[in-house]
Amino acid sequence: MRFEERVVPVPGGELGVDVGPAGAATVLLLPGQSLGPEVLLGVGEDLAAAGSRVVVVHTRGTGRSRVEPGRWTTATFAEDAVAVLDALGVERAHVHGFSMGGRVATVLAARHPGRVARLVLGASGPGGPLEVPRDPQVTRGLRRTATPEGLRALRELFFTPGWIDANPAVAERFTPRGTPAARRAHHEASTGHDASALLAAITAPTLVLHGADDAMTPVGNAEVLAARIPGARLAVLPGARHGYLEEFRAEASALVAEFLG
Repeated sequence: MRFEERVVPVPGGELGVDVGPAGAATVLLLPGQSLGPEVLLGVGEDLAAAGSRVVVVHTRGTGRSRVEPGRWTTATFAEDAVAVLDALGVERAHVHGFSMGGRVATVLAARHPGRVARLVLGASGPGGPLEVPRDPQVTRGLRRTATPEGLRALRELFFTPGWIDANPAVAERFTPRGTPAARRAHHEASTGHDASALLAAITAPTLVLHGADDAMTPVGNAEVLAARIPGARLAVLPGARHGYLEEFRAEASALVAEFLG
C-alpha cells in the first residue's frame, strides 16, 4: 500500500503521519512503546483492503517524528492523536491502538468521546492498580535488549521461535526505535499510565484483542479492560504472544475488519 507522507505540528515539534488512500471510514493506527509505524504495516494493508482509509501515526521519538524527549504521558500522546485528526480534517475516526498505543487510545476515547467511532485495544492493559503484572523475570529480560541474546529474547515475547526464524524481516520491525532519551520517555509514559478512572467513561463500541500466551502484557489485562469498558467485546487468540497482529495476522485482521464494519 502506498502512503502519502504528511507532517503534523504538535507542542515541541512535529509528527510524521502516513495517510492511505481514501476509504469509507478513517482508521487511526497507534503503535506501541518505542515502536515505529512499520509494526502496523500488516494490519494497515488489511484494513485498507477492506475499504478503510488508514492513518498511521509516527509517535514522538519514532519514525519521522521530530520532538525533543520530555516528560511525556499517555495523555500527551492522546492529544497528539487529536492534533493528527484535526490536521486531516477528520471529525470522527475508528482508533486501533497496539500495546502502549492501546493505552493512548483508551485516554483518547475517554477524554474525547466525540472523536472515536469504534475502538480496538490490542495487547494492552489498564495500568495503575488494575494492571495484571508480568512475571518479574520478563521485566529483567527487557533490560538486556542491547545484547543479541536480549534482542532475541525480546522478539520471543512477540512471536514464537519458529515463526521468527521463518519471518526474520517482519520480526525485525518489532525492534525498539529512537534515542535512549526517547525510549526512556516512552517507558515512563507507559509505566505511568493509569486508566482505572477512565474505563467506565468510554462510550465507543470497543473490541479488546489479545494473545492468550502474551507474557509481556498478560492476558488478564485484556479481561480487566473488557470487564470495565461498558459493552466491550473480548477476543483472545489461542497460542498468540504479544505480536499477535503479525503471527496471527489473518485471524486478527479479520476480527478487526468485521468489528469496524
